[in-house]
Amino acid sequence: MTPATLSPRELNRATLDRQMLLDRTRKKVPAALEHLVGMQAQAPDAPYVGLWTRLEDFRPSDLAELIEAREAVRAPLMRATVHLVTAADCATLRPWVQPVQELTFASQPFARKLKGTDLTEVIAEGQALLEDNPMTRPELGKALAKRWPDRDPSSLAYAVTFLLPVVQVPPRGVWGKRGPARLAAARDWTGRPHDGEPDPGPLILRYLGAFGPATTADVQAWSGLTRLREVTDQLGRRVRRFRDEGGRELLDLPRAPRPGPEIPAPPRFLPEYDNLLFSHADRSRVITGKRAVPLPPGNGAAQGTLLVDGLFAGTWRTAITKSQAQLQVTTFAKLTKTDADAVTAEGLRLLAFLAPGDDPDVVLGLDD
Repeated sequence: MTPATLSPRELNRATLDRQMLLDRTRKKVPAALEHLVGMQAQAPDAPYVGLWTRLEDFRPSDLAELIEAREAVRAPLMRATVHLVTAADCATLRPWVQPVQELTFASQPFARKLKGTDLTEVIAEGQALLEDNPMTRPELGKALAKRWPDRDPSSLAYAVTFLLPVVQVPPRGVWGKRGPARLAAARDWTGRPHDGEPDPGPLILRYLGAFGPATTADVQAWSGLTRLREVTDQLGRRVRRFRDEGGRELLDLPRAPRPGPEIPAPPRFLPEYDNLLFSHADRSRVITGKRAVPLPPGNGAAQGTLLVDGLFAGTWRTAITKSQAQLQVTTFAKLTKTDADAVTAEGLRLLAFLAPGDDPDVVLGLDD
């Protein structure tokens, strides 16, 4: 039987639905984090905007309290990048992506500077140090150099923070607070031992539940892992197989929702580094014209990207003063009046979240 073909717009709507971007949901934050299999979180405040745009009545304290209670953590995971996950998911996901951490470290100058060093001993020493007191990388490197004085301190610290499961601890990642990236051993911080050898099959199914019909290459792009074809080939009846318009095989959950292409998609403001824009090898379901996604520095929640009709249509940034909160929206093409009105209305809601009580203003402009 020939698999059905899904158009780019059908893929778009399916992905938006799984990402909770067609309609806001009443999920609690832990359930949302686990449904999404984590959120990109290099910019500490970015997940707050990502949850606001997906959840009804989300308040910053809903997430901040989880981080302070150690029930949610920010940790290097998929693609060796920092993700916000529940403590339970940290214990499940980190062993699966440990090879990504190891390969990423091995490709860096830090690894070459430690050639001939017993990294097992370095990791054990690092874990003992972090168990006593969370440290920044410079602090950890200085402490490790006492035992390995002839080695580069930064390289020693990077070896530990790549190869040992670690988390970034509060106040970093807590709304309204600031702090350096202090690291603790994940097992000690959460009190949860990591799973030994997780079955990749259920994790791939969770990816499909969060990101929609996907190729094996998409799963690999999201996770950073390779050679997953041998796993996806064994999923059997746990998946339904489709084709995209280029003839590539797509996998999906058999009973997952796949809204029709006619379903409207409201404007959505995404934070920096949102996983929607980075978790497929072929991003054309959301990004047309192979447009690059901005990667701005900073703590997050001050700029990001805009979806119009489900597609990457522009960028946004805030300009907040003592007297006014302004949202500056720059689109790649002129919006229709209907879309402009909808973007303005959603922008005012975003400002009410980011700067409640200030005089709000949304300014629309075109990319030069």
